[in-house]
Amino acid sequence: MGPGESRLDVARVRGQFPGLSDGFVHTDAPAGTLLPESVVHAVSSAMRVPVANRGGVFPASARTEGLMASARAAVADLVGGVSTGVVLGPNTTTLTYALARALARTWRYGDEVVVSRLDHDANIRPWLQLAEQVGVVVRWAEVDIETGELPAWQYDELITPRTRLVAVTAASNAIGTRPDVAAIAARAHAVGALVYVDAVQAAPHVFLDRTALGADFLAVSAYTFCGPHVAAVVADPALLAELVPDRLLPAPDRVPDRFETGTPPFELYAGVTAAVDHLAGLCEDATGSRRDRLRTSMSTVAAYEGGLFDWLDQALRAMRHVQVVGFPEHTTPTLSFTVTGMRPRQVAVELARRGICAWDGDFYARELFDALGVNEAGGAIRLGLAHYNTAEEVGYVIDSVAALRAL
Repeated sequence: MGPGESRLDVARVRGQFPGLSDGFVHTDAPAGTLLPESVVHAVSSAMRVPVANRGGVFPASARTEGLMASARAAVADLVGGVSTGVVLGPNTTTLTYALARALARTWRYGDEVVVSRLDHDANIRPWLQLAEQVGVVVRWAEVDIETGELPAWQYDELITPRTRLVAVTAASNAIGTRPDVAAIAARAHAVGALVYVDAVQAAPHVFLDRTALGADFLAVSAYTFCGPHVAAVVADPALLAELVPDRLLPAPDRVPDRFETGTPPFELYAGVTAAVDHLAGLCEDATGSRRDRLRTSMSTVAAYEGGLFDWLDQALRAMRHVQVVGFPEHTTPTLSFTVTGMRPRQVAVELARRGICAWDGDFYARELFDALGVNEAGGAIRLGLAHYNTAEEVGYVIDSVAALRAL
């Protein structure tokens, strides 16, 4: 370790996760992480005291306002935004549809949007469907089928003066690829286009900076960083003020509330704040503001997870009966693979029998797996690590996958 670097105390970290008591090896983090006790306690505590809807003049309503304000502030710290630009919602798919509808009102026939084959369908289908309704041209950024990379240079031709929006992921939920979002965003901004970044799979593993990424809109979901099922899209409040979303007539028209339809799950917002605090507290020697502590903790997490993942990745690629999908240079600790002679569901069943949680299918990365030809065999098996995984667990997973050769 270099000066000022911290080492993750994984034993201390694991002690915070009651879900680890089930005895399974949880390598299913991309589909949802386990919850630390602090998050469980925050949610249950919020449900033990009176909370009421917003706008009342009594303490229970004021308590709710506090839960929302704290959650917005926490997400803003997580991604480098401001709390008045944090739109909260049930999941990123719902929020993206809402933002897509609002943005589509500013599009004109013949305008263009750019999407990528690398993305989760939640950052593809809403844009395609709204583009079809408005008469907007859709351009596709393609994935290098050998490496799984999303080359930034192709955007030189994809982006034109008619481009209104570029949608791109910060990290693939299927194969971990981390494209050069900043380079893509710079090309988009050069023609006045907006950039919508899906950072759901990046948030648990890297220190996010919305401005540095060039993301006009940055989407995250707490369930991937040890929180409840609550999502957020973060943008400049001035940009949000320019958009007119669908809303009920009596609902607030201020930003960011105008984008949040229906009665929110107030108690879960307590869990969002606790989840961000959990990330910020992963390094005991981290100091300063919550944003500063997140910088230290996420750097440490990246180094820890990177070491485990390199071992897992290299070990699986060395197995003759295993085919790892893609070979991206920059990645989160997520990979997908197939096994010769076995359907992905068969592999998932066998791993579960051995006490390993792993998903099979296309993971809503339908366009990616179609482009790579993986869906022809029923998809793939996905493994994804989190900061509570250990070297012992990774070794056991490697041995278990190796044993599939004998089946």
